[in-house]
Amino acid sequence: MSEWLVIILLGVIEGVTEFLPVSSTGHLLLAEQWLKLSSQPSELFNVLIQDGAVLAVLLAFAGRLRQMLKDWRKQATQDYFHKLTAAFALTVAGGVVLKKLGLELPDTAAPVAWATLIGGVVILVVEYRLRGKSGAAGISWTMALLAGAAQLLAAAFPGTSRSGASIIMALVLGAGRPAATEFSFLLGVPTLLAAGGYAILSTLRHPAEPHEPWSFILLGMAVATLTAFVAVKWLLRFVQTHTFLVFGWYRIGLGGLILLFAR
Repeated sequence: MSEWLVIILLGVIEGVTEFLPVSSTGHLLLAEQWLKLSSQPSELFNVLIQDGAVLAVLLAFAGRLRQMLKDWRKQATQDYFHKLTAAFALTVAGGVVLKKLGLELPDTAAPVAWATLIGGVVILVVEYRLRGKSGAAGISWTMALLAGAAQLLAAAFPGTSRSGASIIMALVLGAGRPAATEFSFLLGVPTLLAAGGYAILSTLRHPAEPHEPWSFILLGMAVATLTAFVAVKWLLRFVQTHTFLVFGWYRIGLGGLILLFAR
C-alpha cells in the first residue's frame, strides 16, 4: 500500500474517532497492525493530526463561538468560559506532573485494549444508572473541574478516550448528554492545540528526531479535519435523542479485537 494512502487512512481514523467516545488510540493501534507498518507513526504526526480534528470542532461550533463573543459581557457566557479555562488549566498542570513522573505510552497493545474494554463497561453501567434521566442543561463548576481531571485519566491510560472520559464524568455528575458533549468538545480544543504546540516546539529543539515528511503530516491533518467535522456534527445530532450505549458495546468489541490481533 502506498505511503500516501496509509496517511489518508490514518487521517480518516483519527478524524472519525477523536471526538467519539471510542478511543482513537485503540483504532490507530489496530490500523497500524492491519496495515503492517514497518514503523509506527511519529509522535509529531499523531499529535498534529489530532490538531486537524480540533480545527473541525472550531468549524462545527463556529456559530456557538460567535454567540459567545457577541454575548461576552453576559454573566452566563463569562461563567462558561471561566469553567473551560479552569478545566484546561487543571489538565495542563496535571499533564506537566505526569510528564515529570516519566509517563510514557505503553510498548504493548494490552494496556490500550483493557482501557478500551473497561471504558465500554463503564459507559454501559453509567447509562444503566441514568435510564430515564435527562440531566442538567448546564455545566457546574464541579462538572467542569472533574471533566478536566478525566482528561488526565485518559492521558495516563491510553485507550480510555479523552472525550469519552470527560463526557462520562459530566454525565455521572448530572449533566445532560448535549451539555456534556459540547463541553467535552470545546475543552478538547485548547487541550489538543497545546499538545500540538508542544510537539512542534520539541521538533524544533530536536530537529534530528525522525518524523514523516511535512507533506504527509499536512495531508493527514487535512483528512482528519474533514472527517472529524462530519463525525462531530453527527454526534451532536445523535446525543439529542440517543444514549451512549452503542459506544459502550462497540468499545467492548474493539478492546477484544485489540487483545486478539494486536501485539
